[in-house]
Amino acid sequence: MSVPVHDNVPATRITVRGDQPYDVVVGTNVLGELPGLLGAGVRTVAVIHPASLPELSRPVVAALTDAGFEVVDLPVPDGEAAKSVEVAAGLWSAFGRYGMTRSDAVVGVGGGATTDLAGFVAATWLRGVKVVLVPTTLLAMVDAAVGGKNGIDTPEGKNLVGTFLPPTGVLCDLATLTSMPRDDYVAGLAEIIKGGFIADPTILMLVEDDPDAATTPAGEHTRELIERKIRVKADVVGADLREAGLREILNYGHTLAHAIERHEHYHMRHGEAVAIGMMFAAELGRLDGRADLVDRTRDILTSVGLPTHYRRDAWKNLRDHMRLDKKNRGAKQRFVVLDDLARPGRLEDPGEEMLEAAYYEVSR
Repeated sequence: MSVPVHDNVPATRITVRGDQPYDVVVGTNVLGELPGLLGAGVRTVAVIHPASLPELSRPVVAALTDAGFEVVDLPVPDGEAAKSVEVAAGLWSAFGRYGMTRSDAVVGVGGGATTDLAGFVAATWLRGVKVVLVPTTLLAMVDAAVGGKNGIDTPEGKNLVGTFLPPTGVLCDLATLTSMPRDDYVAGLAEIIKGGFIADPTILMLVEDDPDAATTPAGEHTRELIERKIRVKADVVGADLREAGLREILNYGHTLAHAIERHEHYHMRHGEAVAIGMMFAAELGRLDGRADLVDRTRDILTSVGLPTHYRRDAWKNLRDHMRLDKKNRGAKQRFVVLDDLARPGRLEDPGEEMLEAAYYEVSR
């Protein structure tokens, strides 16, 4: 992939408000911003990154070392395999060995799984130390690294153990996107498209204007799409950090998506599962007499190469997994649906017949 356009444009700072506001810095070759995001008083910095991608961590370690920090390099397994209590415990032990105190910090470098893990161990070490996230995938930039939700997985489901800890800052260097495999990049588009449906229809129009350009970091609208989606999330989490109400809209499409991921033993890309989950949510909304956005959802997802259907014979297993969704309250299952474009609502405890009918359409 070629270098993203806009590489001469100054960095953009998007502030996530709330009790502990922080900035998301977006730009190309902006690693020099990292020491400033850590703030004053930090001596030791633990850099957590995927073991198979040392090229991502090297420039981060160099920038921190040059700025005078004592750096601890801590590789972890790739992908969801990193998000386990065993890996977290290994990191806590390392923090202890290196004498990390409450005035020290963690930097998480990599995709969403790595930033989730880094945020979780930072939140739980000494009941909370600073964490700066450096997402290196499209999905992590526009979703996982922004918002202060951190977590690890259990055999029963994804992200069922976690914390809320806003990072001290997030650094999105668009130059790192150039090394992403195309399929991984396209999967990240699902979260951007989700943002268009729940809050910012301009995102949808930009993708529809040139779907091919949307699937490359060198696309004409790449930076605008990324910044728009970050602003959508920043506005929501700034108003509702702990998912007491408004923040639930960010889970549009995720109830089925998380069930599919578990059914696939986390071998399916998150964005691909979310795309299928958005189709399911659109079908639910239509069946409940709300907005009929099924065709537009299918058309835009298909145009960029995202899946819109899943196996019919998986329904029983998926239904069991969906009962553990974190939006549920007691025995009642809740789904995010759309009352209209950019007008998310909630559908509480739909009947089994409606759920099966919606899934039937997704599985055809």
